[in-house]
Amino acid sequence: MTETLPHFIGGETVTRAGGRSVPVYDPATGVVTKSVGLADGSLVSEAVASAAAAFPGWAATPAHLRARVLFKFRELVVRDEDRLAAIITSEHGKVISDAKGELLRGLEVVEFACGIPQMLKGEYSEGVGRNIDAVSIRQPLGVVAGITPFNFPAMVPMWMFPVALACGNSFILKPSERDPSLAVELAKLLKEAGLPDGVFTVVHGDKDAVDALLDDPRIEAISFVGSTPIAAYIHQRGTAKGKRVQALGGAKNHMIVMPDADMDQAVDALMGAGYGSAGERCMAISVAVPVGAETADRLVEALAPRVRALKIGPGSDDGNDMGPLVTGAHRDKVRGYVDLGIEEGAELVVDGRDLKLQGYEEGFFLGGCLFDHVTSDMRIYREEIFGPVLSVVRAGSFEEAIGLVNDHEYGNGTAIFTRDGRTAQDFLNRVKVGMIGVNVPIPVPMAFHSFGGWKRSLFGEHHMHGPEGVRFYTRYKTATMRWPTGPSTGADFIMPTQT
Repeated sequence: MTETLPHFIGGETVTRAGGRSVPVYDPATGVVTKSVGLADGSLVSEAVASAAAAFPGWAATPAHLRARVLFKFRELVVRDEDRLAAIITSEHGKVISDAKGELLRGLEVVEFACGIPQMLKGEYSEGVGRNIDAVSIRQPLGVVAGITPFNFPAMVPMWMFPVALACGNSFILKPSERDPSLAVELAKLLKEAGLPDGVFTVVHGDKDAVDALLDDPRIEAISFVGSTPIAAYIHQRGTAKGKRVQALGGAKNHMIVMPDADMDQAVDALMGAGYGSAGERCMAISVAVPVGAETADRLVEALAPRVRALKIGPGSDDGNDMGPLVTGAHRDKVRGYVDLGIEEGAELVVDGRDLKLQGYEEGFFLGGCLFDHVTSDMRIYREEIFGPVLSVVRAGSFEEAIGLVNDHEYGNGTAIFTRDGRTAQDFLNRVKVGMIGVNVPIPVPMAFHSFGGWKRSLFGEHHMHGPEGVRFYTRYKTATMRWPTGPSTGADFIMPTQT
């Protein structure tokens, strides 16, 4: 009998579900380690009611006291770093060092959110009219929800809820059912840090739970990270219900390698950005665009032995570069894309499809794959693969390289490797992508900036965390105030600032 993972509602673990459950696997062994019950509409409604009841008291808590809870939460995550990272690895499969890096990235947003008193100060203007002052403030929305993907079970939720909580909202998290345990652990740590019951809720589920969150009129805003088709669906359905929605979708991130680039640096960057976390990152570099035939030949010649030499094994073992993919179904989907690339005429320089590890034959492993001579009409170029597959698309010129980036439907991240500042500046100014790296392979902004793409990588007006996160999780309110100083002088039929 496997353990059933609970929900977290009203400050307590809740095992009741809607009668359906799905297994959770250890990706390294393929063994089912627990099951997770999927919430039905009634349980989601109960969770929303708990969050709504907790909201007024939390919203009325002074911002500096809300920040103190987050300060304490940060201390607890640091205290439990090894335990939390092991949970991530056991369900996602990424190597321990990557799991710890994910926690650190999430904590950077917590640290940003601890400065919320400064960000909620508002503005004041004295004397906008005779004896009239004006003040602007930001106030919390109410109950908000986050729907998060499997690839970052700690970091992506922590891109959402610290800012939402700091702003005074109550938050409902619907994590991926593929690696759901970390969400419950974070809820317990928030309670230990002093967060009032009901302010943070975890509900496990699939589309039924998502639709219940989207349709519930008590939920004011939805944050989402996942694939583009689901992001488009969530944005459409959520906004139709009058909610504020930020929905981050898929990516196909290009890295331009100019002839003057430091080739060793570029290859190191592509190895980490293309194959780290088995390529299961929305900011992974999945397309290398060398400019010029000589540059392309040098790049592929340097990459191929490095890809073949990747150390692949269980994420819990020190020294591995790459762990398994999250599920057997996802591994098979990625392997299918490799098969497709061969059918489409791309050259498979390194083939990782038949990787087998002694003692882990049932694990969801796939070796690193490298394609050369990929063209823009191929599906392996157009579609997000989300696995350890790097495609080399050769460009004859800088203009052709920029055209590849700008013509693609996704616009999440991109990078250029060059020694020429003018080329880099031209790229930065002209490229139609939300996050740019110059000699930086994964240009994820720091927590005090904001994360988000362009085109079909983002649905909604607000990017995530940083100043944009504060704007997303608050409403702007302006008051114009006059205090009587004597008897009324009669009705005004003009704007008061003109009197």
